[in-house]
Parts: sequence; structure tokens; C-alpha cells
Amino acid sequence: MSTINFEKGVIPSHHFSTVSQEYHAGILGIWLFLATEVLMFGGLFVAYAIFRNMYPSVFHDASQLLDMQLGAMNTVILIASSYCMAQAVHYTQKGETHHAFTLILLTILCALFFLGVKYFEYQHKFHEGLLPGMNFTHANATREMGIFFGLYFVMTGLHAIHILVGIGLMAWLLLRFKRNEFSPHYFIPVDGVGLYWHIVDIIWIFLFPLLYLIG
Repeated sequence: MSTINFEKGVIPSHHFSTVSQEYHAGILGIWLFLATEVLMFGGLFVAYAIFRNMYPSVFHDASQLLDMQLGAMNTVILIASSYCMAQAVHYTQKGETHHAFTLILLTILCALFFLGVKYFEYQHKFHEGLLPGMNFTHANATREMGIFFGLYFVMTGLHAIHILVGIGLMAWLLLRFKRNEFSPHYFIPVDGVGLYWHIVDIIWIFLFPLLYLIG
């Protein structure tokens, strides 16, 4: 990993005395925000654990209705996107912003591909009658199975919203790259968005086995 080197001549934001102070305060703020994200998903994971313990056979049968191959494909896509994002941060720190721009663009494309696959999955579940509520009309539908798919749509839907937010943040970074706002001496937003994206990817790595690989 390259050493962070903040140039003395770089002017920090008005409420910080140095760029180094701004960097560390910004990263601390990002980690505190990500901690709240972990707590939010942690509550859903606890709910999942409770209901899976109550209805293990039903959760196993319900998970067989998910497409493991599509879930695995999305897992690979997000891992690749996380690598691209990490490299984008690395190249920004080195001053090779043209490489960083390309890598962030690739990360956005991976994210869009992920959402496209997820849309296909959602559409398929809707047509099969596996959307909890009035549209839960699957031939083998039960109240317990409805709990599984309720958790599935809430957890993956909330994750998809975070993917959309990540795409918006990366598009914002691309605009700032176009204006040449980043350098080896100032890359705080790139680092922050990178941390956010890694957490989003890690959450999916937990969701995939919990939902798709039961039993």
C-alpha cells in the first residue's frame, strides 16, 4: 500500500487546520456511518437467525426456489467491483487519476450488472407468486415460507438500495475526476466511497450463503 503523503501547500476545508486532520476526521466519520449500517443489517440477520431456527425445514425448502447460479454470479461481480474500487483508490493516491477514473467506471458497470441480475430474479419470483402479500400465490406457499421470502426481499432490496446509492456516489466521483480535483495529496472522497463500497460488498457476501446456500 502506498504511503499517504499530504502536501503542506494543499489548503484544507475551512473547518480543518490541516489536510491530514481533514483526512482522518473524514475517515472516522465514514467508519461511524458504516457502523450504523452494520447495526441495521445486524438486526435483520438476528431476525433471520431466529426464524430459521424456528422453521429450519421450511427455510431450506424455500431457499431451493432461489437461483443459486445467479446469486453466485452476482457474488463474483461484486468481488470484482470491490477489487476495481480498491485499485481506483490506489491509483488516485499515486496520482494516476486516468486509471482511477476507468476503474471507477468499471465498478459502476459491475454494479449495474448486479442490479440487472437482481431485477431478473425479482421478476421471476413475482411471476412464480413468491412476493409476500397479495401476490404470494405459489402452489407450495405457506405462512412460514412467506417469512423467508419476506426477509429475502427486505434484505436484498435494502442491499440493492445501497448499491444504487453507491452508483450515485461513484458518478459524483467521476465528475470530480473530470474537474481534476483529486491528487496524491487530496483523495478523501475517493477513499470514503471506497470504504462504503467494500462494506456493501461484504454484506452481500453474508447474504448469499444465508439465503441461497441453506442446507
